Amino acid sequence: MENHHNHKVQNNGGNNNYTCPMHPEVRGNKGDKCPKCGMNLVPREGTEENSVDVSLEAEPEPIEEHQQVKLNFTFSEGNKPVLMEISHEMKVHLMVVNEDLTWFKHIHPEEKKTGLFTVTTIFPFAGKFILFSDFKPQNGSQNIDKKELTVQGKTKSESLEFIPKTVSDVDGYKLILENADHLDSGHSQSLKFSLEKDGKKLSESDLEQYLGASAHIAMIGVKDKNLIHVHPTSNNEYPIYAEAHIKNSDKYRIWVEFQTHGKVHLADFSIEVKEGKTKKGNDEHNVHNH
Repeated sequence: MENHHNHKVQNNGGNNNYTCPMHPEVRGNKGDKCPKCGMNLVPREGTEENSVDVSLEAEPEPIEEHQQVKLNFTFSEGNKPVLMEISHEMKVHLMVVNEDLTWFKHIHPEEKKTGLFTVTTIFPFAGKFILFSDFKPQNGSQNIDKKELTVQGKTKSESLEFIPKTVSDVDGYKLILENADHLDSGHSQSLKFSLEKDGKKLSESDLEQYLGASAHIAMIGVKDKNLIHVHPTSNNEYPIYAEAHIKNSDKYRIWVEFQTHGKVHLADFSIEVKEGKTKKGNDEHNVHNH
């Protein structure tokens, strides 16, 4: 089986300095929360002691378009299976995109035994796909692991013609990223979404909770193909409001999942994040935005 991938993901350990993923100037200890945004502090980069190995096997191989494929993820640390915490109602969130970032799917592998998670899916066309698994080991910090798979077949995906898109019409709803033109890199900032249906503005109370949040936001850079996974916080002014630390200037594709009347809607956006002014004292670090 050649489609076997191993990847080490840094995980925290020991009594290290901790920092907020979105406010790098905030320092604290394990278990502390950021006074600015309430997020759990995570270990500063370079202080992690342990690592999680993530491997992926696909059955059957080679993977063919339009055919069911079983994806088996194994999470281990020092050859021992990793115990997972539940985060937003699931132990592992898997986000799959095609290389062109024109197709997106958010699915949830099931735990078959400790450290082994399996999901069955179908790839709609041939080409390269990127798989991001988002998970939180017990007593560890949130991690995002990145894998690539190649799918055989003749169907081509829609290529990305990058045109800024700040309004997404989906299932009769209009979701608008109000501050798309004001985003720049290198610091924490707001993502402000307004929502309309039949010309009427909706509020957060019009949304149903989806996986323990008012929405799920996945943001992927066109150049670096890295995922920023953001969960909104409540805000009186916007039905979907989140804070994200956008490390790099780039063109980004954004997918927002929200639920009404038992149905999950998927809205997509294309935005450009300008180069921000670097602020003194900000450390470079990996950001998981949880």
